[in-house]
Amino acid sequence: MAEHGHGVGVHLILIAEGSVLLGRRENTGFADGCWSVPGGRLELGEPLKFGAAREAAEELGIEIDEADLEFAHLCHHLDPDGRARVGVFFTATTWRGQPTNREPGKCSKLAWHLLDALPANTVDYARTAIRHATEATRYSQHGWPH
Repeated sequence: MAEHGHGVGVHLILIAEGSVLLGRRENTGFADGCWSVPGGRLELGEPLKFGAAREAAEELGIEIDEADLEFAHLCHHLDPDGRARVGVFFTATTWRGQPTNREPGKCSKLAWHLLDALPANTVDYARTAIRHATEATRYSQHGWPH
């Protein structure tokens, strides 16, 4: 992430009727073939909620008001490439438009999955954030040696 100067990601936990929207990652170089929540890099100088709303528009073609984004979880993770990153997760239950796959080169499929029945190959830190989205636990770590 040197081109952005930091390792901050913003992620969306979109919930409807007891399900969460996941995308199957492809051609990204990280967790390809696995399911994760939509999201991406926070741009320099960009507030967190603004970045999350921007990612919703870019990846899914939907509009989310920043006021409709609720902080859910923060994960400090060490990726297999050795880079430390911070993932900031927001939940949303209200948006305008129908989510569609606007980045088919990076996402092979979008699908709704029951919150209590996520695919086995869901990215670990995304699974943790989803699990904690409705709980009091707001912080986790992944990939760091114990």
